[in-house]
Amino acid sequence: MKQHFGFFSTLPFCGLLIWLLADSGAVRAAAGAALRLCGTSVVPALLPFLIVSDLLISLGFGQQLAALFAPLMALFGLPGCAASALVLGLVGGYPIGARTAAALHQQGRLTRSETDRLLTFCSNSNPVFLIGVLGQGVFSSTRTGVYLWLIHLSAALLTGLLLCHHISDRRELPPTPPVNLSMTGALTAALSHGCGAILSICTCVIFFYVLLTPIRAMTGRLPDVLIGLTELFSLTPRLRSDRFSLVLAAGCTGFGGVSVLVQTAAVLEESGLSARPCIRGKAVQGLLSALLALALSPWILA
Repeated sequence: MKQHFGFFSTLPFCGLLIWLLADSGAVRAAAGAALRLCGTSVVPALLPFLIVSDLLISLGFGQQLAALFAPLMALFGLPGCAASALVLGLVGGYPIGARTAAALHQQGRLTRSETDRLLTFCSNSNPVFLIGVLGQGVFSSTRTGVYLWLIHLSAALLTGLLLCHHISDRRELPPTPPVNLSMTGALTAALSHGCGAILSICTCVIFFYVLLTPIRAMTGRLPDVLIGLTELFSLTPRLRSDRFSLVLAAGCTGFGGVSVLVQTAAVLEESGLSARPCIRGKAVQGLLSALLALALSPWILA
């Protein structure tokens, strides 16, 4: 169903279009930088994980983890196969956890209500970004990066415990049996899904990187917060090795940023799932991450 917006609701986008035309040189430079970022960081880091995670789910990886992780996932009111979204999301980073949850739902292994529960805490940053980029690159300390990763993981699990049981069960049709694919069919489908997902992700990164161009020219704490809440890659060069940056890095990584949330909505759209549970979960996780980092900062930065 098409949704029509009034004239005044489109005015901000008209203003954005005027800015893009008036400052086209800076826009081209920012778009070029974002394209290089996608080519050197985003695509190499995410595309293999997107393909492999889709392939694993098609071949029954969730079912193989079910018995091992059933006690843990039962705490969240979920079957053991849901652990594959949590595990792959923690290894591969945004938005692979959400993509895996959507794949489990599409294959009939999770009901809609179960998938909504899972989406509140399964979409997370990978340890490479937290330990390597933030820990070693910003704070010059692998130990600090490990602390940031542990804070991130703890906040994700706490978020799941807080929110999962607030999503009510609904009577639904029983899950449809999974489709049995050959290895060739599963690989072909995974390649197709991975390419479509990475295109959506890179488009989001480029758009929000360009959108932040005026804010990146500003100095001070408030622009840092605005940038971090919008797009994580743009925040990293502005961080310093101090308490404020530690709390900001933890909070913004837990939240993921508007860019990540749009990427998540894009990968969920084809499955008919709503991004609302994920958005709610990331808001809670960001707050919990910042509070944990603030409480532990004397030990982390000692």
